[in-house]
Amino acid sequence: MTTTDASQPDAHYKAPNVAGYADVPLEEKERLFGQVKGDARFYDFSPRRIAQAAAREDVELIYQQMQEDIWECSQCFSCLRCPRGNNPGGIITIMREVAVSNGLASAKEALVGYSRIIYKIMSTGTQVSPDMLQQDAFPDWGPETADVSANLDLWRRALPPETLHTTTTGWAVSDKTLIELYLIWLHTGSLDMIAEVDASLHAILQEVMEERLEDEGIEL
Repeated sequence: MTTTDASQPDAHYKAPNVAGYADVPLEEKERLFGQVKGDARFYDFSPRRIAQAAAREDVELIYQQMQEDIWECSQCFSCLRCPRGNNPGGIITIMREVAVSNGLASAKEALVGYSRIIYKIMSTGTQVSPDMLQQDAFPDWGPETADVSANLDLWRRALPPETLHTTTTGWAVSDKTLIELYLIWLHTGSLDMIAEVDASLHAILQEVMEERLEDEGIEL
């Protein structure tokens, strides 16, 4: 009499058909999945993994996530639907701030394409123009960026007149509001965080802000 180890698969077992299709060898499934993972659009980000690492205080995994995983998050905060009340999006926001303020390599790499946008927002207080959305600066945005770049005349006509022929902002921010924004960025340490990831951008922003504040008679 022979016995069968329940933990071992039956050599004669054949997996059931999937949705009526004939089964294929495991190697073929792995080959197909390899092609899926190899595509630049493959997305396997897991908010739950972030929350679990934080709950376990797994410093090794948290460091790895700060160098890689947190930059995959789109910050949609749909993870707030968690029935256990976890907030992975909030944790990721904190981890990103820590990564930026400490000048982690991942933060520098993630923000490379955003230098011009950060400059535009922090120096003018408003949004960017389509001219700044170039495919080489935002390769992870896919082919849509190339379409925007190739059809700038069309996009300009769809925006306020101020952006029709220039790379200036779509609407003006009042001097009072802009000064308040400068002071907020200075006193909250936002400008110092930028210094950790892009010293050149920090120097330009600091010069712009300090000159504007001096014109307003505000001494730092």
